[in-house]
Formats: sequence, structure tokens, C-alpha cells
Amino acid sequence: MSGNVTSLFRSTAAHSPSMAALTREGGDEAGAGPVDFCIPCNPYFPTPAMFDEMAVRLRDIITYYPSSADTITAELCSLLQLPPQCVAMGNGSTELITWIDHLLVRESLAVPVPTFGRWTDQPMETGKRVDMFPLQEAGGFALDLARYAEFIRARGTRVAVVCNPNNPDGGYLHKQALVQFMDAMADRDLVVVDESFLEFADAEAEPSVVQEAMLRPNVVVLRSLGKNFGLHGIRFGYLVANPALAGRVRAMLPKWNLNSFAEHVVFMLRDHGAEYAQSLHQVRRDRLEMAGQLSALPGLTVYPSQGNFLFVRLPVGAEGTVVRDRMLTEHRVLVRECGNKIGSSSRFLRLVVRPQVDVRRLVSGLEQVLYGSRRGAAVPEPATGTGYSSGTAAVDRLMTQTNGAGMRAIAAQAAGAGVPGIAAAPAAGTGMPLPAAVAPQVPPPAPVPQPAPYPGPVPVPQPAPVPQPMPAPAPAPAPMPMPAPAPAAAAAAAPYPPVGPTPPGVPAHGGLTAAQVRGTNGLESVPATGWPNAAGMGRAG
Repeated sequence: MSGNVTSLFRSTAAHSPSMAALTREGGDEAGAGPVDFCIPCNPYFPTPAMFDEMAVRLRDIITYYPSSADTITAELCSLLQLPPQCVAMGNGSTELITWIDHLLVRESLAVPVPTFGRWTDQPMETGKRVDMFPLQEAGGFALDLARYAEFIRARGTRVAVVCNPNNPDGGYLHKQALVQFMDAMADRDLVVVDESFLEFADAEAEPSVVQEAMLRPNVVVLRSLGKNFGLHGIRFGYLVANPALAGRVRAMLPKWNLNSFAEHVVFMLRDHGAEYAQSLHQVRRDRLEMAGQLSALPGLTVYPSQGNFLFVRLPVGAEGTVVRDRMLTEHRVLVRECGNKIGSSSRFLRLVVRPQVDVRRLVSGLEQVLYGSRRGAAVPEPATGTGYSSGTAAVDRLMTQTNGAGMRAIAAQAAGAGVPGIAAAPAAGTGMPLPAAVAPQVPPPAPVPQPAPYPGPVPVPQPAPVPQPMPAPAPAPAPMPMPAPAPAAAAAAAPYPPVGPTPPGVPAHGGLTAAQVRGTNGLESVPATGWPNAAGMGRAG
């Protein structure tokens, strides 16, 4: 491949160039692009037979209008056993993120970083304040929900976003912890749980919070179909929420916002549930094997992941852009260098899980680029890494320019006050309160640890109940009383005890009861089909 191909990366500020652009610029014969470790989609689905079927129908698919979005959504909901009133389908999850921002985000949004770029860029583009909670490299980029909740309250943020698993690191949050976080944020305008990669997780049998989201007045769950089904080019995804929230988004979407390819695939899925489940199983097996092979490379750190990708830190001395360009030009392997992700740096790559034949090619290429001598090694001497948190440093630079004094001043303030954890809110104009910095000498996480068991309740403050917009259809026990939210400064010192799962007949802080969602008020239940259900790993029926 020519050097013109690698120049495409320097002309895209927030994302990698498309495969079509790389293929055109590279002049590849028969339109064959490089081996793709960049675009995170399922390599085993659709099956070859499904592609053959689509090829036979290609003329009709691209010639005629699709059915309305309501028709396609109804078919998807019948597969996933979701009430259509609680679902809105979009032309990719990015379209839904755009409408969530326009309709449901009023003034401010909190998001851990690094993460998917649209969660930071989209609200910035519409003038919202984005409060970025830095994930610490020294802590393996794990999200502490309790400290995140303290951060949100200290900043007065109105909308909270959580990606599970997170992109690019693949970090996973257990379902019970997320439900408790959602309840603790019941006084916020909105909580968004982005589950775009959750189908690839195997840490729990049913990891999704879609059922809990439908019971709450301020929770939206976002799901991707392109990533799970290996069809990014079709552009389809969906969100799940209570009927009022889902209806607000659905009312703004064009009648034909879903294309004919999306319709054809959705209607094919009923006959291919077994193949889809097998594809997810194979990706999970490949993830373990790929992580083991990468961890054997000297100085390379592989972070635990529940997504269909692995986040790796390059050895000391290696520059990600150089590694990316040489992998592409010398080995025809495309990798995702993460220097343009807020909270990350060029020392990190995100590598998509692929079959073993491709992984061998990736590992061989990395060995030559990092340690070989044919054109000079990217790493002169293999090293074991450093405690320097380049992710935090990248956020610090951004905070200094946008939100005030940045991490250094706030960490100094916390150290001077002798307060562990989160610093007290500074005076106006002096910077944003952030968690105290993790000591840089903390060693990096051990390569490829298995997901830890759920550690226990998240000690987050519980807000006052939100008034119920619609009463339960039948007499039910009164909702569990909730104390008023504590002031931000006292939140860490005296957190309220977590509340257990909402009983089936009780509205969850102003949401719908389980009975309302599953069978009354027009929310019709759907018979089992055998397709993997919306909750994750379980099978319907």
C-alpha cells in the first residue's frame, strides 16, 4: 500500500477513514481491502448462506422503497420480546444519539472518558456543557460508579451516560451495580446506558438493563445491530425506554429512516437465531485466545474486555501512529490507533477480535514492527511499561482549555485539604471538581484477568422519589420511601444505603409497573420465538 493511504488518517480528526476510502486509495485489486482489526463488527454473522440470499435479492432490495419504520420495528420487537411502544429504531445508533441530544439533553451531560466519541462531540456541537470523568490508566480504565455519581452531583450535571461495555477499553459493569446507579440518578433529567457491544459480553447470564429501563421515567438504553450482526454499512440500531421517552424520539424520526437492507435483514433473523448465538459464542472464544497471544508480546499490556475488541498499551518507546501506518503499509493490517480519543493517547490501540488465522497475521506483523530490524524497530529495547497515566494527561490538557484549572490544580487542592477521593467544589471560575488523581506509581493491571464477580452494592446517594406520571392499574404496595439527596459535599461521607430491586407491582420512582410494561395499557406481550432475548444471553421461550 502507498503512503497516500496512511495520509487518510491525518485528514480524519475524530475517526478512522472508511474501508471504502482505504480500498480506493490503496488501489487494491478486486476491491479487497486490508485485514480489518479496526471496525468492531461480528466476523461470523451473517453466515455465507445469508449473504448469498441477500445477493440473490439485491436488485429488489435496492430498487424499491422499504416498509415504514413501524413495520420493521414491530418485527424486531417480536423477536426480542419488547413492546413496540418502548422502542425506537434509528439509521444507526449515531442517529439516535443525535436525537437524544436534541430532545432530552437540556444543558449538561456527564460521560466517562475515553469512550465513543459521539457522546462527547455531539452535545458539544449543540452548545451543551460536557463534564468528562477521566478513567484512570493505573486502575485499568475501570469505572467506579460511586465516584462517578459523586462527580455528577458535585458538578450539578443533568444527564449521565454510561457505556457498557465501554469503547475502547471493553470495561464491564455488572447489572445490579448499574440498576442501583440508575436509581441513585432518579432526580437527574436522563440516564443513558449505551449497550452497543453488550451482546459480546459473557460475565453474566442476562447483563442488559432494558427491562429495568422500561420501568423508569428517565432511563434510555441504546443498542446496536450493525456491530452485533456484522453489518455496519446497513446503519440500524434501536433504543429502549418507557413509552413516553421512546415516543418522543420516535415522533421525530422520518417515516422511512430505515432502508430496505435493514428491513430485509430484520425479517431474515427469525430463521437464523441459532447461527447468531453461535457467532457470539465464537467471538467470545476468539477474544480469550487473541488476548493470550497479544499478552505474550514483550512490553504489551492487554486490558480485560467484554466487548468484541481489546484495548492494548504499546511498549514504552512505541508511537501508535507509526505502528498503525507500518502495519497497514507493510503488512496490510488495519488497526485503530486511539490518540484522537479524549482520555486516551497514541500509546493505545483498539484491536477488534477476529478469527485465529487473522490474529496470527496481526501478531506476526506487530512482532516485526515493534521488535524487528528489517526497517528499524519501533521499540529499540523491550520494556515493561510505566505507571504514567497518559489517558489522564490527555483529559487534563482538555480540561485546562475548556473547564478551568484542570486536574493538577484540583488534585493539589484535594491534597492541601487532606480530603481523600473527590475534591470539594472550587470557587467559581477555578476549575471543575474531579476525582483525586491516582498515584502514578501504581503498577498496570495484570494481563487478561477474568471478570471479577459482582463486588456488592454501589454506595451511591439515593435521591427523593420522582412523582409518578401514571398510576398503577391496580392497588399495589407503596414505593419504598427514599430520603432526600444529600448535599454534594457530604455525599461521599454519608452515602445512603442502596435500595434493592423494585418489586413487580411497584412503580420504580415514577415509572411504569412491570405489569403495565408486560401486558396492560396497550403494551402487548409477545410470544416466545427462540431468538436470544433483549436481556442478553438468555433465550426467549
